Amino acid sequence: MHSFLYSPTGLLATLVGEAASSFSPILLLFTFAIVATGPTLILSRMIAPRKTPNPVKFLPMESGQVPQGEGRTHFMMQYYSFVLMFVVFDVASIFLYAWGSSILNLPKSATLPIIGFLAIIFAAFAFALYQAGRKDIW
Repeated sequence: MHSFLYSPTGLLATLVGEAASSFSPILLLFTFAIVATGPTLILSRMIAPRKTPNPVKFLPMESGQVPQGEGRTHFMMQYYSFVLMFVVFDVASIFLYAWGSSILNLPKSATLPIIGFLAIIFAAFAFALYQAGRKDIW
């Protein structure tokens, strides 16, 4: 056996070496990012065209035309309820899939939190359906 493993300094060096080796891919990636970013930024500065600023370029444009009229318009809330139902369904499906895939390994008491979660989800669906029925926000 190696005698340095039994000495306190050898054990510390071994533990530090193991910790450093587990972070070596991350350090290698970070080093590559720094090394690759520097020359890229310098090269783009060297080959970029240098022109005097044109005041027309700082004007607000829309498809090459000077915009006319008001910049802020009324946003139609016609599909708000459908977007809300999609987000609620998406979140519910993620949590229900995770719960359903591990239900055989869970204790019976794990059913109560999912019933509470479903109650909140159904309340959100009810609110979305209520919003879909309101014609005054369209």
